[in-house]
Formats: sequence, structure tokens, C-alpha cells
Amino acid sequence: MTSTTSSTTGSRASAARAPERPRAERDTSRLSSLPVIGKLESPLTTYYLILGAMTTLVVFGLIMVFSASSVSSLLGGQASYSVFARQALFALIGAVFAAAASRMPLAWWKRLSLPTFVASVMLLGLVFVPSLGVEVNGNRNWLRLGPVQLQPSEVGKLALVLVGAMVFANKGRLVGLMRHAILPYLIPVSVIILALVLGGDDLGTALVMLAIIGAVLAVAGVRGRFFLLSGAIGAVGVAYLVHSSGNRVARIANFLSPSCQSDPDGWCGQSVHGMYALADGGWWGVGLGASKEKWDWLAEAHNDFIFAIIGEELGLPGTLVILFLFAIIAWGCYRLMVRTRDRFVRIATAGIMAWLLGQAIVNIGAVIGLLPVIGVPLPLVSAGGSSLVTTMLALGMLLCFARNEPGCRALLAARPGMLKRSLAVMPTRSPLRRNR
Repeated sequence: MTSTTSSTTGSRASAARAPERPRAERDTSRLSSLPVIGKLESPLTTYYLILGAMTTLVVFGLIMVFSASSVSSLLGGQASYSVFARQALFALIGAVFAAAASRMPLAWWKRLSLPTFVASVMLLGLVFVPSLGVEVNGNRNWLRLGPVQLQPSEVGKLALVLVGAMVFANKGRLVGLMRHAILPYLIPVSVIILALVLGGDDLGTALVMLAIIGAVLAVAGVRGRFFLLSGAIGAVGVAYLVHSSGNRVARIANFLSPSCQSDPDGWCGQSVHGMYALADGGWWGVGLGASKEKWDWLAEAHNDFIFAIIGEELGLPGTLVILFLFAIIAWGCYRLMVRTRDRFVRIATAGIMAWLLGQAIVNIGAVIGLLPVIGVPLPLVSAGGSSLVTTMLALGMLLCFARNEPGCRALLAARPGMLKRSLAVMPTRSPLRRNR
């Protein structure tokens, strides 16, 4: 009796001496116990965020490409579904690439960085071969290989991401030194790719590449003073490139001129008709397929200005869906960066995030009149095989990173497939036979 009482008293004393958990930790545990918050903390969350947003954007883009291109295809003497069929084929190829990339071992991405850089330089160099290079809208940035026409600069974006992640992951703390921040990523890797892209007068793609380079350097840990210096040099370089081209000077001058925005047949015609499309759509849109601007009024309706057709046909909800899906991709990338301990994964994710969001901002900004038109497609939505396949490949790489989060691969392997789940709910014997 005495021993029982003493043990009870001792347990009470030890419980009294046990330190109380901090309030923030208790609040976090309570939030994690909630159903919604608990699911968001699952190791599968990042994987499904990126996969779901990518799939929805691709399907949404296919629908809008068919709607925006059907009229121009008919006016050009082709079948109304010709552009859609080609885009669907590239979407299927991109899905295969993304699936393969998501299951590739993480170490292979580090090994592929240098071969990707060499391949991108070779392809960008072939653009200047007269029998292979193709000039589109004043930019020599396309390569024709038999029946296939591709844009090598898309491979260059992937090379900048992989090489930057590989170089700075190996440097570690040395990235804080000026020479290690410059060599060999900025010089010669970035300089070579940017020089080849600018040699084809593709300033829009070069600006997206600068965003990738900046994100890679920032997440790698480069000091702020280096950004001030390189930013000033980059601004001077962009100003020189704009001033050296009469076409670019005219675009900037007309963009800043209030009178140009009121002339639908002048230099700002494409931007003005894009604004007309958004104005016609209003709050709820005119209906899927009922756009007026795609009837040979708005140039590149299924490509650079597909966001305007979305706003015209689907109204404000349609445009907000696009913004929401890109925000989900950004959230998934952020989760990857803060949850991983691998510097290569963190830096590569930042580069892809800057690539997709920077390109989307430039495209949407041009459509709504906040930025000049520089011919950058909307990722995963605009028509274009090279952009779609390469972007899906990059997102497949993010899925590979997400699969390597602690616990994610095991949970994916433990979940039965869709076919198995479907067969599990089917009766094994007929009810009539059972009654007999």
C-alpha cells in the first residue's frame, strides 16, 4: 500500500517537473490535427500540387488552342483542328517526357547538366546555318530539322537551370567569393547561351533567361553587392540592345505613347485588339468559341495572345483560373525549396520557378498593356511544341524532386493504382447467381 502510494506520488511529481511545451508548438500540433491542414502537411502534397496544376494547364491550353486557332486554320485553307491536333501530339510527347523525368534517379539530373549545355549550344549554333535556321517575325530563333521545327532556346533555359544548380551545389560556401560567383556559370556558360540567343534578335527569351540566372544566383547564396553590380551591367546591356534595334526602339516608343494605344491599325494594333478582347469578355465572357477577335483581327491569337482569347470567351473567371494554377505551381516550388536539404534540388527548383513565372508575367503583362509586346508564349497554354515539351520536361524534373521528399516515394508505392481500385469495388459474383 505504501509502495503504491509512493509510486503514484512520484509519477505526479515527475509530471509536475516535466517542462510544458511552448504555445507555438501546441498550436502547430492542433493545426496539424485538423483534416485539411493534416493533408497539406502530407509528403504527397508537393507532388500532387505540381502534377495537378501542370495537367490542368495543359488540358485547359488544348481547349483554348482549339478555340483560338480554328478560325485562322479555316481561313488558311486547313482543317479547323489542324493546330489543335499538332498541339495535342506535342502534349502527348511532353507527357511521356515528364513521366520519364519524374522517375529518373536524382543523381542523373546532375550528370545530365553538362550534356544538356553542350546540346543547347550546338542547337543554338545550327540556327545560323542558312539551310537549317528559320526566321519568324524578325527573330532567327527557329531550327528546321526535316518535318520538325523547334526552338533551341528552350533547351538553353533547361541548360541554365541544370548547370547553375550543379556548379553552385558543388561550390558550397565558396559562392560568397566574387570569382566563384562568376566562374564558370556566368562566364562562360551564361554568356555563351545569351550571346547565341541575342544573335538571333530574340530579346524576349533573353530576358526570361536573365530571370533564371538571377534566381539561380540568389538561391545559391551570392552576396547582394554582386547583384547590384551585375544588375547595373545588365540594365546597360539591355538598354544598348534596345537602342541598337530600330524595331525595338519603335516598340518601346509606341508603347509609351498614349496616342498609339488608341490606333487599332497602327504599331500597337496587336496590343489594342488584345485589350478589345478582354473588354468584350467583361465579367463572364461571351462563351467558349464565341470570340470575335480571333476572326483575323488579333494576330497570334492561339500563341502569344491566347490569354486575351481566354478573357474574351471565359471572362474574369477564366483568367483567374490561369493565375490560380500558376500560383499553385509557385507554391509547390516553394515547398520544394524549403523542405529539401539538397542544394542542387533547391537551386534547380528556383531556376524553374523563375522560368515559368517570369515568362507568364511577361506574357500576361503584354496582353493587359502593362509591358511591351516581345513575343513570349504563355507556358503550357500557348500553342508551340518546343515550349510545351520542354516545360513539361522541366516540371517532370520537379516531380522527381518531389518524389524524393521523405516518405513520398513510399506512399506513392503503397497506393493501389486506379485500375486496382476500380476492380476492388466490382462484385466477384453475380447477385442472381448468389441468390440461387
